[in-house]
Amino acid sequence: MAEEDADLPGRDSRSSAPPPRHTRRLSDKILIAFHHACDQGDYEVAEELLRILEMMLTRRPVSPDVNRRKNMESLVAAHERLWLLRHPEANER
Repeated sequence: MAEEDADLPGRDSRSSAPPPRHTRRLSDKILIAFHHACDQGDYEVAEELLRILEMMLTRRPVSPDVNRRKNMESLVAAHERLWLLRHPEANER
């Protein structure tokens, strides 16, 4: 291992084990990208990301998902955020 690799987060010059590659679920990454698109004002991209996230969360799960309720609540909150961003007059009431 090169000396400069020891300066990277999660790397230790005494350890040869690589850091974990996947620290978040794909659905979490898509939700983060959705919020980033909203922050950038790119509502068209945000809407597509939300559509993909909804497809992922509503399809039949391969295994029981203990976080399903939390995931659905996040999806609803994301829909609400996008709607409010597209309808700023609703915030004024």
